[in-house]
Amino acid sequence: MKMKSNVILRAVPAVLAGVIALSGCGNSTSTSSESGENSSSKTVNLTMSAWGNPAELKIYQKGIDAYTKEHPNVKIRLIPVASDGYEQKLLTQLQGGNAPDVFYVGDATMSKLVQNGSLADLSEFMKTNDSYAKPDDYPDGLWGAAKDGDKIYGITMDCNPLVMYYNKKIFKDLGIKTPQEYFDEGKWNWAAFDEVTKKLKDAGKQGYIGETWTMDTWIWSNGGLSYDDQGNYVMDRNPKAREAIKFVNDLREKGQIKYAGSLPKGQGLDAMFMSNQVGIVAAGRWLTPMFSQMENLEFDYIYWPSNTNNKMEPVQVPIAFFAVNKKSKEQEEAMKFVTFYVSKEGQKLRLAGNSSAVPSVSGIDDIVTSDKTIEHPEYFLDAREKGYANGSLKYFTGRIPGLSERVNDQYDLLLLGKQDVETTIKNISQETNKLTKDYKMGN
Repeated sequence: MKMKSNVILRAVPAVLAGVIALSGCGNSTSTSSESGENSSSKTVNLTMSAWGNPAELKIYQKGIDAYTKEHPNVKIRLIPVASDGYEQKLLTQLQGGNAPDVFYVGDATMSKLVQNGSLADLSEFMKTNDSYAKPDDYPDGLWGAAKDGDKIYGITMDCNPLVMYYNKKIFKDLGIKTPQEYFDEGKWNWAAFDEVTKKLKDAGKQGYIGETWTMDTWIWSNGGLSYDDQGNYVMDRNPKAREAIKFVNDLREKGQIKYAGSLPKGQGLDAMFMSNQVGIVAAGRWLTPMFSQMENLEFDYIYWPSNTNNKMEPVQVPIAFFAVNKKSKEQEEAMKFVTFYVSKEGQKLRLAGNSSAVPSVSGIDDIVTSDKTIEHPEYFLDAREKGYANGSLKYFTGRIPGLSERVNDQYDLLLLGKQDVETTIKNISQETNKLTKDYKMGN
């Protein structure tokens, strides 16, 4: 599934509008053809909402079909919702009492739903034999805001760890040493990144195109912190965080990196990569299917360059969650379905043959490593194990409703050249302290 932290919801083609309009939604109802039937023969109707393009909706349906085949008395209706406005629609439905039984939740939305008590707690159910998934099946860094103490309000259905893609053809044609060669020498660091992006720029190419939401990965790659292990904001007094932000901005000023938000309308980083105009871009696995279809494109993955003594530092892991409506009339069946959908079996069914996401559950890594078309898919698995989802203690921004958007707005101004590093950090700190105070007062 295509996922990007804070920008996770992309527009769904207009063809879905008719489907959405006809689908309707509401809490499930249960009916029996005869009174006195036992629970195993009772028909259970569940509704599920999710965003996604037509191809993604077909993948979701695989998980639904597999579950209903195993549980023939259960009927599940998938209600596609346009990603533009998905969060607001879901919040409105929950407030009005007519939300679906189960639904996708974006990483930045999860904290709002936990805070307003909209989600069922899955923790006790996951301890039972009826649950298809156990908490220990997932890396600690992938719970984000869905785990509050011992309570679990959602489970990530897959993940998209952040790596860099590099254009092998450009590096080869220009005779530039590749990121992988630096990595093999133990020298894939900031100095190497500076060197290759300069050579790419000097050769008339874009060195790297980046986005605001990846800034925490740059901070971590320098051993810096935005938040400490207790979830306390520390970026304003963390020299390594400041150094990372300055490093990125300096490269932008030198023309070695380009901010995706400054590109002309209709000219995205993916299009520039496919047209061999840029050497390096950053993304999860969602770009792989599109890139793999381009006959004139040769690419590989590389882990994020580090500026510490470690070859690999943590990276951001964009995710989305699957959750149960607290007011669902069929909570037990809804929980069974959700844990199946996100389980090893459920993820294998949905992700096999689909190279746009990485399993969030252990035991099915061959879905990634079996892809022999790209040389180093294992970097996604390394990133999954080392990384953090938005809302984790070290990536606490996602726990504060609305904060992710405010922080990205400040980085946007920085990377557009409209404000300097110190002003950016000052403004982020003010926004963070204010919203964090409001958040704590509301809990």
